[in-house]
Amino acid sequence: MSKVAIVTGGTKGIGKAIIEKFSSEGFDIATCSRNEKDLIHLKTSIEKQYKNKVYVQKVDVSDKNVLQQFATNVLKWNSDIHILVNNAGVFIPGKITEEEDGSLEKMMSINTYSAYYLSRYIIDSMKNKKGAYIFNICSTASIMPYLNGGSYCISKHAMLGFSKVLREELKEIGIRVSAVLPGATYTSSWEEADLPESRFIKSSDIAETIWSAFSLSENTVIEELIVRPQLGDI
Repeated sequence: MSKVAIVTGGTKGIGKAIIEKFSSEGFDIATCSRNEKDLIHLKTSIEKQYKNKVYVQKVDVSDKNVLQQFATNVLKWNSDIHILVNNAGVFIPGKITEEEDGSLEKMMSINTYSAYYLSRYIIDSMKNKKGAYIFNICSTASIMPYLNGGSYCISKHAMLGFSKVLREELKEIGIRVSAVLPGATYTSSWEEADLPESRFIKSSDIAETIWSAFSLSENTVIEELIVRPQLGDI
């Protein structure tokens, strides 16, 4: 039975790149998103290319009950969980004083609470697993707020705080925790921007960075990984 990497929000961008990288290294994959068609396409593509197994489930990560069912189903499928990547997220632009009511609640639920609950559901199964690792996909917005970032910046600040607390709680039982803070990464959300693709971080670079951190000896953890475009923030 192969080791498993769980990646939330795995059908696009950074999540998909992480799945491709861990698949290429021999991991089976469990992932979720809201779009069942995209999930089925991903499963077919990854299994064909890398000859590994992929479990997919349509999940609204803002619903903790649905998220718990996802965790339960994954553990029944394969309980040899070594990697958890809390990647699911959403960005709604706006200023705190102007954004629509509910923006904070929505982004906190998807960007932060989902990582909190899924980690709680999965961690017991990761104990005593050699090399077990949790990666929380934060953002440079976790440390540097920006105009029109509103509640997104709040949720990503909270995600970084969550990562720091989780790191302290899990270090004695051998589970490493890293917060990954990417700057502008070329994904579908940036496709209509009037900027060349070369101005952005590649999703594959984030995946390679995560793999490099995972590949270090168990004596070492990179607590925070800040990754920016070569020419700086956008």
